[in-house]
Amino acid sequence: MGFSDILKHYSNFIVRDTIFEFCSSRWVSLEGTVESGRIFIRYIGGKPLKLDSPNSLTSFIAKYRNLNVRTVYASIAVYSKLESIEDTGNPLNIIAATPFWDIDVEGLENWKFAVEITRIILDFLEKNGVSKSVYLLWSGEGMHVRLHEKSIPPELYTTYNPIDVAYAIVEYVIECAKQKIEEVVKSSEGKVKVENIIDMKRVFTVPLSLHRKHDLVAVAINPQNLESFDLSWATSVKFKSDDAWRYYSPGEAEALAKEALKILANRRHRLRTQIGLRDKTRAEGDIDRFNVMAVLQAARYYILTGDVERAKSFGLNRAIFYAYLKYYGRFKVHQQKSLGVGHDTISSEYMQSQFASGERIPVEDGVEVSPSGLFMIGNREQTPEDFDRNIVRKIEALLPFDIVWEAALKYVARFPRHMLVDPQKFYKHVYEPVRDGFVKKVVEEVIEPKEQVQQEEVRRATRRGVAVESLVKHSSLMKWVKKPSTQAQQQSHQGSEHMQ
Repeated sequence: MGFSDILKHYSNFIVRDTIFEFCSSRWVSLEGTVESGRIFIRYIGGKPLKLDSPNSLTSFIAKYRNLNVRTVYASIAVYSKLESIEDTGNPLNIIAATPFWDIDVEGLENWKFAVEITRIILDFLEKNGVSKSVYLLWSGEGMHVRLHEKSIPPELYTTYNPIDVAYAIVEYVIECAKQKIEEVVKSSEGKVKVENIIDMKRVFTVPLSLHRKHDLVAVAINPQNLESFDLSWATSVKFKSDDAWRYYSPGEAEALAKEALKILANRRHRLRTQIGLRDKTRAEGDIDRFNVMAVLQAARYYILTGDVERAKSFGLNRAIFYAYLKYYGRFKVHQQKSLGVGHDTISSEYMQSQFASGERIPVEDGVEVSPSGLFMIGNREQTPEDFDRNIVRKIEALLPFDIVWEAALKYVARFPRHMLVDPQKFYKHVYEPVRDGFVKKVVEEVIEPKEQVQQEEVRRATRRGVAVESLVKHSSLMKWVKKPSTQAQQQSHQGSEHMQ
């Protein structure tokens, strides 16, 4: 499918108006391809990408024609406002989130297995009082079962973050229906999977978007029509879709959500269950050294500057830098010049003198910086999207990244400034002690004490006869991204940019 066909599809007034309406108050992401692989566009002019009018999408497709844009995603989060990067990282700016179950098949010929699992989830939801607020979406290589966000009473969000509510609902249903789902997975010989992939910045395919590689349309399906569905509905030339995604019954999912949230309150770690294919329902093993370095360096930069976008770039840059040193040997550091690699030798005295003078903290460690302000190695930028793709996704295979990020920030914040601004001291005293066994030494050590305190509060409240529910208020684990630490705030007033 060429550019003209893609533009023609999105110019269809039904497609155009549907996507615009669905993406209202959602953060939009466009996917294209370049020689190096897939590429995602989530920002424009330094602001989150959003659709301001029905014609915005075709304008973007034309603008990014050279990037071969063809697929449209939107955030599961619904935002109060989307005017700046900071708005996307502020949990308090999220007013709702769409729970969804992601069912993928290996090979389109196995699509009926996705339908079988869809039926299992629908049956469970119906038995738990939820039937009028559910719609389906054939995503191109699988099925989404989506629960309309407005079926969840907004009163729950005064206690729980919308993302946490969505996560808990999805996890609860998968666990309760696990046995039946596993039977389908077994009969498919591992050709189908269902998983919980809810997180703060999760996006999913919007209704009537084209698939990223198949000439298929993401069609919305009323659950009542599931039995008659087949792949012909998704053909790009003559697709068959309905507006099931618009319908909901206010508060219908209240009882389900409250029951599901018990799991979140009692969990030590938020695991995301996956059944089928590369089945990984438990966090096993540890985070490797490369990813530990990237996360700790990103946390270091963020704590000192409060800039999360550049922190991601810096974290990946430094991980590549030290991997290079390890591979080639420190005696070849002089060869870095030909690669454009920084020297990592800025003195702590210089950094502290800059901080004392009120100038922006040069925590760049001598790294080459691109015109856009991101860090570079070998004349190539390390972007926030590169960090998400290469670091976040790998860590997500073990633990939710938001938990790891919070733990890393708290761990790094324990060290004095002179260690954080000195690259050698940071490596020796912050990174080295935890580069092996990071989950046990950092993640479990940081997260566990907070939960013990909360459990003790619950026990005390029970003894006093106080309502327990009001004490167990789970704030999103991404609150550290919402707001810098006190130390970072003080420094940001002296010249650093605000974080995402």
